[in-house]
Amino acid sequence: MAKVLEPNATIIGKIDLSEELSIFKVALDEELPEGDWFVPGQYMVIGVNNLVEPDLAGVQRPMSIASEPAERGHVEFYIRRVARPESKNPLTHSLFRLSEGDRVFLRPKPKGHFTIPGTVGLEDDRCRIYVSAGTGLAPFVSIVRDDLRHGRSVTKTCIIHGVSRSGDLGYREELEQLSQEHGLVYIPTVSRPTECPDWSGRTGRAEDCFKPDGLELLESSLSLSAGTFGPDQAVVLVCGLQGTIGQSILRLAGRGFVPAEKKIRKALDIPETRPASLFFEQYDSDPVIDLEDQQVVARLRADLGLE
Repeated sequence: MAKVLEPNATIIGKIDLSEELSIFKVALDEELPEGDWFVPGQYMVIGVNNLVEPDLAGVQRPMSIASEPAERGHVEFYIRRVARPESKNPLTHSLFRLSEGDRVFLRPKPKGHFTIPGTVGLEDDRCRIYVSAGTGLAPFVSIVRDDLRHGRSVTKTCIIHGVSRSGDLGYREELEQLSQEHGLVYIPTVSRPTECPDWSGRTGRAEDCFKPDGLELLESSLSLSAGTFGPDQAVVLVCGLQGTIGQSILRLAGRGFVPAEKKIRKALDIPETRPASLFFEQYDSDPVIDLEDQQVVARLRADLGLE
């Protein structure tokens, strides 16, 4: 049975991008540890008590951190209210009833390995392609903010952000400014353009950037020669739901990008000597690839040159 949570943090800011999408700024009661107290790309567990149905008590879920370790005043989260929750006590439904000044629970210790040190390493100088669906953008905002704080160039960094409507492009102004002032490659894309007639940018889902026309755009934007986009020049990190991750794997296999996930590597019989070049953080529980489908497995093996 769920327990009632003891709040230890306060919402000090809430930016509503829509009724279903907000940026929350949360301040812990206790002072944050000195120095870089988390690694950009990690998550923290946030929790709230159900005030509408108190018998359901509290609920906690991990959420990627969007702020950088140097930010001492608050921890920032980019959160969507889940439309079709899987549980009777969904965190986001209770969280979105709260406003500035309300209390929440925040587990103080960040966790997770979806970081640059935990994947490719800080010394890796290849282009970095960050693929985000919806709120999957959060860890990449944290990573880029931290890069700039430490004087690291972002001219070889590309953020692809796929959303349903243009109003869902969280951090758009910040990322556009980083593109203009620091050379960040920012590719926002909208999958329901008929619902936002003022949108004149790229359309389609985030993973559509790995179709032929999207790959041409990536190569041009990153000053790569036509047809050379591959793991020798770039690494790919994907964050979001199953569809975006799975399609990214399928579409990039032909370019030689090898997923890091152990189950996929085992199913495809990828040798240990073949280094990973595609990493992902998943926000749902559906398998990103149907490893029981022998046609899919055979296709991936062939695309990766394993046959």
